Amino acid sequence: MTNSADQSWTHAGHGLQGSEPDLNTTAIATGLQLPAGFAAIAGDAELGPAITTNLARVEKKLREAIANSDPLADATSRHLVEAGGKRIRPLLTLLCAHLGDASRPAVVQAAVVVELTHLATLYHDDVMDSAPFRRGAPTAHEVWGNSVAVLTGDLIFARASILVSELGSRALGIQARTFERLCLGQLHETVGPRPDEDPVEHYLSVIADKTGSLVAASGQLGAIFSGADESYEALLVEYGEKVGVAFQLADDVIDVTGVKVKSGKSPGTDLREGVPTLPVLLLRKAAADGDHSAVDLLTLIDGDLSSDEALAAAVAGLREHPVTAQSWTVAREWAAEAIAALEPLPEGVVKDSLTSFAHAVVERSS
Repeated sequence: MTNSADQSWTHAGHGLQGSEPDLNTTAIATGLQLPAGFAAIAGDAELGPAITTNLARVEKKLREAIANSDPLADATSRHLVEAGGKRIRPLLTLLCAHLGDASRPAVVQAAVVVELTHLATLYHDDVMDSAPFRRGAPTAHEVWGNSVAVLTGDLIFARASILVSELGSRALGIQARTFERLCLGQLHETVGPRPDEDPVEHYLSVIADKTGSLVAASGQLGAIFSGADESYEALLVEYGEKVGVAFQLADDVIDVTGVKVKSGKSPGTDLREGVPTLPVLLLRKAAADGDHSAVDLLTLIDGDLSSDEALAAAVAGLREHPVTAQSWTVAREWAAEAIAALEPLPEGVVKDSLTSFAHAVVERSS
């Protein structure tokens, strides 16, 4: 494997070696907080420090990977990295690597690849969705315009591709197939279901591609580059797919609960933008089946939601309708299936943490 630190990439505008400030890994590790569901990691005397230290290395390498000698590209690429984030995907890579030898250098590089890929998709998603905020900050397209935001996403994808190419052909294949699914998921979301396609099934397939695929790749790469038992790979892929879907379904429900989420996204944003999420899809099905309360609520939701008062009324109505509780049930079913996929894993902190995370994604309120 070629060490990326030995290349300057100046022809592509990448920052020269040594141009990055010397980020202290220990200082980064001290300031890290693990996301909900990973308390078992923090409480383990051996695994806790190992995971935290490697997460700090990921954070440092993320900044090195996006550094650019071109001032505009540097500023736009740093925009979302410096806004923070849960770093769930690299955390899953690092955690699953403890099923083998997590000290291998390729493990950290694989974790950087999955987070760069995720970051790149966010630039594109925000343009597609006309989202004004991401992680509490104005989105890149709000600051620099759509074209610059899309090109920044492409640039970060390119950086991820450079790093994954150094990991070998198998990793490159996983990355390419995941990238393909990310694009197809966005395409299918944009064009909507076919006339003969069930809207709920269509939506589940979209989020499996847009969210589940990369979560699945995260755990798989951790197992591969730690040299873990090959039999673990398939079950980690299944777990990642299902927990990723559960995570997105929970986000859908949170959008209509009336709780302002930490990302800065106000409740009802999806309603106002006309984004087809599970609660609304189930509401349309209920209306088609003769539920008069669903018909009345759809009239409000499909109407003018430009005012805060109208949006608040739509959010309140949907929050109280049975389809919201039904959506939580669906999300929890996906989480339960993710946990069931872990059954063959050896007992221990890794399995416990993956299980706790699956519970946590469907028990959060913000």
